[in-house]
Amino acid sequence: MTLTLSPAAAVAHASPAAATASPLAAAAWGWQPVRTGSASLVEQLVAHFSDRIRNHGLRAGMRLPSVRALAEQAGVSRDTVVQAYDRLAAQGLVQSRRGAGFFVCAQRALAEAAAAPAASLAQGAAFDTSYLLRGIFREDADGSGHTGSAGCLPASWMDEGLISGALRAILKQGLRAERSLLGYGLPQGLAPLRRQIASTLQAQEVPAHPETQLMTVSGVTHGLDLIVRCFLQPGDTVLVEDPGWFLIFGRLNTMGVNVVGVPRLPGGPDVQALQALAAQHQPKLFILNTAVHNPTGLSLSAGVAHDVLRIAEQHDFLLVEDDTYSEYLGNMPLRLAAMDRLQRVLLVGGYSKTLSGGLRVGYVAARPEFIHRLTDLKLLGGLTSALPSEQIVHRILADGSYRKHVDRLRERVDKARHRCLRQLEALGCHAVHEPVAGTFAWVDCGMDAELLARQASEHGLLLAPGVLFSPRQAPSRLLRISVAMAEQPAAWQTLALLLKRHRGA
Repeated sequence: MTLTLSPAAAVAHASPAAATASPLAAAAWGWQPVRTGSASLVEQLVAHFSDRIRNHGLRAGMRLPSVRALAEQAGVSRDTVVQAYDRLAAQGLVQSRRGAGFFVCAQRALAEAAAAPAASLAQGAAFDTSYLLRGIFREDADGSGHTGSAGCLPASWMDEGLISGALRAILKQGLRAERSLLGYGLPQGLAPLRRQIASTLQAQEVPAHPETQLMTVSGVTHGLDLIVRCFLQPGDTVLVEDPGWFLIFGRLNTMGVNVVGVPRLPGGPDVQALQALAAQHQPKLFILNTAVHNPTGLSLSAGVAHDVLRIAEQHDFLLVEDDTYSEYLGNMPLRLAAMDRLQRVLLVGGYSKTLSGGLRVGYVAARPEFIHRLTDLKLLGGLTSALPSEQIVHRILADGSYRKHVDRLRERVDKARHRCLRQLEALGCHAVHEPVAGTFAWVDCGMDAELLARQASEHGLLLAPGVLFSPRQAPSRLLRISVAMAEQPAAWQTLALLLKRHRGA
């Protein structure tokens, strides 16, 4: 008599280990590949198992069918099964045990992590620099980045094709490239990129030599961080603008330095106040925006620039020129670095605000001895900056496409800023001095801006109140609004409702 076994029973009869897997094999063999579907066979198989695991159809510790058995039963290649199992392992759903196969992982820890609530003001968090930064860069549950209305321009305003095209060109060039994608970068940064940046700066009268006066960094924030760590010690005094960029205030406070604000006027820092504060405090550094100031959107006048340089020389402190937003000016900016010839000025710039924040590519231009010190500190803190990012930026700068992209982006930003300001005026919020350029509107909202921002946060709207832009954390009625809000009708409805409620009360 011949006994005929079913596929599952045959596996169970073969060995004890196979017997353990037989219920799984039977369940998994119920999968039928759809060869005409939009999803690949690998994706279909991953979805099949992940659904069963997340729905607890497959319990922790159970073994998946062997690669050979599943491939033969489903009529697919072993490579398809291997790829699917590898993806499941990468998602933390299964784990591979050498010589034994793939086993289902426990999911309890993952579920608990997903259920953990995000920090919010309702749970007692302070409305401070950290809260605003977390809000600007938070990730929604669906994995999409969310910027609210307080910080970055939407990714849709950028040109993703520029970056993907540059990456394809670099990959096509392959080993013929000056440095392989697989290696570390150079301490001072990719040489062709430094030459390209130097060429641009020299055309704008900043005498930056690519070998001795220029280095790359991982964005403007990284460049500023290197500078303050290189030139400041606890107890030193550093001057900043008031209002000014809130992130640098937080960074300086963690270092234990004395942060002193210099009032910002339409044409730049208040030079009379700067003269008095420099004489009183003997600062080591003065960190300032010159072209397209954050948050006001105004730029430095020639007369104020000469006075700033004179006072810095008189009291022997360095000037750190944050050039983050100068590309939005539309013409050649007036820079302290050009007037000073990089003697007392350190110029920090980058491409996050115009090209891609994710690439994290910036630069510092300064005296040779300063570049040498900063490069050593960069190596000690994180070795070299990311070579692939630098290669992508170099490619975009070198082929001429960057300039056209910036022109298009600037035009869109200018139109959005104009619309944003008019809409704010309709709500009773007015700019004391209308910005000439940039991605922000700095307006008087007629009430305590921090209170308004707290109320807005309860409705899912992220606003940046003026208190954060003051090194003294002084209460303020001023509010910084991203021009991207011009294209967010729901945000305007929320803001209008909150302002009407306040004025009605």
